[in-house]
Amino acid sequence: MARPKKKAQMSVYLDPDVMKTLSAYAARREQPMPLIAEAAIAKRLDQQDRRLARLERDVGIGIETLALFIRFWLATTPPLPEPAAQAARAKAGARYDSFVATLGCRLSQGPRLRQEIPEDLGDAQQGTAEKT
Repeated sequence: MARPKKKAQMSVYLDPDVMKTLSAYAARREQPMPLIAEAAIAKRLDQQDRRLARLERDVGIGIETLALFIRFWLATTPPLPEPAAQAARAKAGARYDSFVATLGCRLSQGPRLRQEIPEDLGDAQQGTAEKT
């Protein structure tokens, strides 16, 4: 029969105001301070884990979006003859500035692309079924 694992001990130094708040909260809940502190740490770690997962998802969306765009652009854009290529390079700066301005407006006003993409495939399939 396996014995339950013993919890590891850790010493921390808390700001006096934090300690006072922790002590008062533990007293109101009639629970020991270490139990309250452990629960608070676990909750905070769970929040950080969810934020990290969303960040990883958002970065993945950005990378995939860029990759799809580049693949599409390369597949559909034929090379220009030299006189036209020179004219295109001349306009590139203005077109880039316009792109950056449009991107800035989109980022400041929303909605963001990541908000338009469902969290999981089940949401996407349900949304598609509702539209048909």
